[in-house]
Amino acid sequence: MEKTIDTICRLANEYNKAEYFEGDPIRFPKHFAELFREGRCLLQDVEIAGIIAAHLAWGRRDMIVRDCTRAFDEMGWKPYQYVMEGNYRNEDKSLHRTIKWSDFAAICGRLKEFYSNNESLEKLTPDQIRVIVYGQKSDPKAANKKIHMFRRWMVRNDGIVDLGIWKSISPADLIIPLDVHVHRSAINMGITERKGSDITTALQITDFLKKVFPDDPCKGDFALFAYAATMRENKK
Repeated sequence: MEKTIDTICRLANEYNKAEYFEGDPIRFPKHFAELFREGRCLLQDVEIAGIIAAHLAWGRRDMIVRDCTRAFDEMGWKPYQYVMEGNYRNEDKSLHRTIKWSDFAAICGRLKEFYSNNESLEKLTPDQIRVIVYGQKSDPKAANKKIHMFRRWMVRNDGIVDLGIWKSISPADLIIPLDVHVHRSAINMGITERKGSDITTALQITDFLKKVFPDDPCKGDFALFAYAATMRENKK
């Protein structure tokens, strides 16, 4: 596996750069994180932006960015104020692919209920975010890709791509966001043989990446992203 480890190190360092994520949904919480550091918005604005962007992060990047922009336009680019005022766009029409405006409204409503009694989502486990914010049933076996991506954004403090807003969670404790491209890369690189996209697979990949980056396994996310992109280019 030495060759695989060398490849992961090389690709992670090469692709952990802002230029590769200009068209990525992280641009939305990143916008609010910059305002937060300047004292021009609240922590809750960053968290809500991350929750919404992660929820819509499914499909082509240009469509994700387009529809995230629609969501934040609806919010007047003031996510926390919008959530707490409680007047949501609640229609049986598509916001992004099969995600409807009514789904968006339901998430906003659950966030309002949470923030009425709590300061930050940081204290929630991934499964609690799944239930309390996204309104799904508890599922200890679920990979929870969008939730672990959201947590990666909020926790990793690389000063390049991720935001580093949350301070009480260690990057060493993060789990890789298991999307189809990351999973395929991990199989092709011999990191895992598991076909199921569940938490067991995500943990197996994360444990391997801890051998490479013990304090920051999700740095390997950039390598698996890059490997998948390279494979797609080679097939053209």
